Amino acid sequence: MTGGLGDWRRTHSNGSLRRADVGREVTLMGWVQTRRDLGGLIFVDLRDREGVTQVVFTPQDAPAAAAAAAQVRSEYVVAVRGSVAARPAGTVNPKIPTGEVEVRVRDLRILNPAETPPFPIADEVEVDEALRLTYRYLDLRRPVMYRHLALRHRLTKAVRDHLSAAGFLEVETPMLIKSTPEGARDFLVPSRLHPGKFYVLPQSPQLFKQLLMVGGVERYFQIVRCFRDEDGRADRQPEFTQIDVEMSFVGIEDVVRATEAMVAAVVRDALGITVTTPFPRMTYAEAMDRYGTDKPDLRFSMPVVDCSDLLRHSEFQVFARTVEAGGAVRGICVPKAAELSRREVQQLEEAARAAGAQGLLPVHLDRNGSRGPASRYLPSDRLAALRERFEAAEGDLLLLVAGEPRQSSLALGRLRLDLARSRGLLGDRLAFVWVMEFPLLEHSQESGRLVAVHHPFTAPLDEDLPLLEHSPLRARAKAYDLVLNGVELGGGSIRIHQQEMQSRLFQILGISPEQARDRFGFLLEAFRYGAPPHGGIAFGLDRAVMVLAGLETIREVIAFPKTQSGADLMTGAPSTVDPAALDEAHIRLKMPPP
Repeated sequence: MTGGLGDWRRTHSNGSLRRADVGREVTLMGWVQTRRDLGGLIFVDLRDREGVTQVVFTPQDAPAAAAAAAQVRSEYVVAVRGSVAARPAGTVNPKIPTGEVEVRVRDLRILNPAETPPFPIADEVEVDEALRLTYRYLDLRRPVMYRHLALRHRLTKAVRDHLSAAGFLEVETPMLIKSTPEGARDFLVPSRLHPGKFYVLPQSPQLFKQLLMVGGVERYFQIVRCFRDEDGRADRQPEFTQIDVEMSFVGIEDVVRATEAMVAAVVRDALGITVTTPFPRMTYAEAMDRYGTDKPDLRFSMPVVDCSDLLRHSEFQVFARTVEAGGAVRGICVPKAAELSRREVQQLEEAARAAGAQGLLPVHLDRNGSRGPASRYLPSDRLAALRERFEAAEGDLLLLVAGEPRQSSLALGRLRLDLARSRGLLGDRLAFVWVMEFPLLEHSQESGRLVAVHHPFTAPLDEDLPLLEHSPLRARAKAYDLVLNGVELGGGSIRIHQQEMQSRLFQILGISPEQARDRFGFLLEAFRYGAPPHGGIAFGLDRAVMVLAGLETIREVIAFPKTQSGADLMTGAPSTVDPAALDEAHIRLKMPPP
């Protein structure tokens, strides 16, 4: 039979039946995963979001249902009525939770036939991502995709539950706002009612959450959509979701403690994993020197170690000249890698050069001491000192880079991650770390002037205030990032809450009073009426789900993502619009040359 539900109502999901349900009358609904016609019997695996149940049609017991079952194909939507029975001996399927039972079908209703899908709806089948995104509604039927969305739901709910219980108020902020340049390009929205003027979509609710603090809300959060017109990456989308948190009358320690409590609760409730707090901390300078990145992955050791003092007077002139010129010799110790071949080491050297190193010198530590290009210049006492400095053992491999200190660490940091992946050192634990004391300012390569590292509302450390006058690049910020397994989960800062300090920073950034009033006048005006000290943090929700699910791209945890170029393959966005709509918005197109 084909048609609607009529008076049929589903009694169980396809993942819920167990041996204790044998004899129960049930009504199941879902999609046909597979159909197997064995002549006298027809077996159908019926799938919904909760799992799969095997249903059986026998022509002798239910001829009409069996005849209809012979017509169904993959992805037909069907409903069945029947009784739960234990599977015969030898046919139990231990791979699925319902594998001990089956449903003997009396009635079948075909709710909707389906054409053959462009790819199998199964987790174990590799499918081109472009095809998956074009037919995302089919891709979402795969059990793994449902698990990703379910994890995202649990995580989001846990955030709301925890912050609500902690006294935070969820407040929505506008989607159509004034352009206040924050680094990335804005998405523009033309105003039909105000010809020649535009709204922009928010890159973040930054200014509004600060205004909420001025407004006395004191504890705010929002799970909010943000928009940035920037080049794509695996962990970046033009539209993304942010967990936004702000609070008043707080310092760095208050925000850190509140964040750790939230993260611990969320990981516990969403994954059932207990994480230990407080999380370790390191300064930005330490992270860059010891790990070559401000997002250090602490699931494994292998830090970058400076051994310049040990090699300053080395007979190996590359070391001696580099240190004498103000450079450094730094390296990493790769455990149990002394057996790497010359070709494998050459590949490592190529990778180091690609990451900015001038070269890479291996020191293989074996039972005879060491071997490698620099080994003959390492007397036994110097070699012993190096082993102690690197905490190295026999069978380990030292990889040394001589050059500018920060660039050497960057190259070794890249090598460190590549080696950890290739040698299986990452493991599956959750390694959180706070990175603190970021620089307040940096030089922009594009404009040649100073820009804020985070945003221009970040407060400088109190002890660095005098540096703003004569050495602004040395000033550190009251800023902090929380990193998990080498991925920045979120970042925040204590904000500037005084108009005088905010105007002073604008001046250092080359933003004139007129420009400041035009871009941020409403914020500066608000500061005149008693803004409390405040600060907060923002997390990338998509990125957090990606890391906790052990995935490499946020497209796997977003229901309907864009491609890396910002295209929606399913709907065809972005697309042209009716010329009449452009006329109403007072827009004339100027296309780039072909």
